Amino acid sequence: MKPLIDLQMATDHPQACPSLEAFQVWVEAGLLEETPSACEVTLRLVDDDESRYLNASYRGKDKPTNVLSFPFDAPIDLAAAGELTLLGDLVICVPQVVREAEEQQKQLQHHWAHLVIHGLLHLQGKDHQEEAEAEAMEALERARLAALGIPDPYASPDTRHQ
Repeated sequence: MKPLIDLQMATDHPQACPSLEAFQVWVEAGLLEETPSACEVTLRLVDDDESRYLNASYRGKDKPTNVLSFPFDAPIDLAAAGELTLLGDLVICVPQVVREAEEQQKQLQHHWAHLVIHGLLHLQGKDHQEEAEAEAMEALERARLAALGIPDPYASPDTRHQ
């Protein structure tokens, strides 16, 4: 069973957004082995204003950000109850993704894939607050992106393959 994606287009820039099929590939690539494939994630694609509001409200940072992760904390074990495992919500700021891809000299689709996988890892409990956590999370990202033929997102532009 494939993950269920609730794609919410709350952006004035839909032309910069990948297809649902592309998101499906990236969500599947971002699932950890211990996460049931019968899961659900909401992808909400927003503009700067909503991203800034959410980032200020939940992280105390008054600026738009590329991706925000809101893990779902179920009061019961839904998987054991035969229900879909609700991973949570990813809110991705479309203009921020486009700006970053240009600034970092990355292919736009590659940057989208990285942010979806990065956000999904957060929904599954991974973090990068401590250096060891960051290294482990980045290794997971690199491996999953490499499996999709996408270069290391942490390599500098002059050493990254275009």
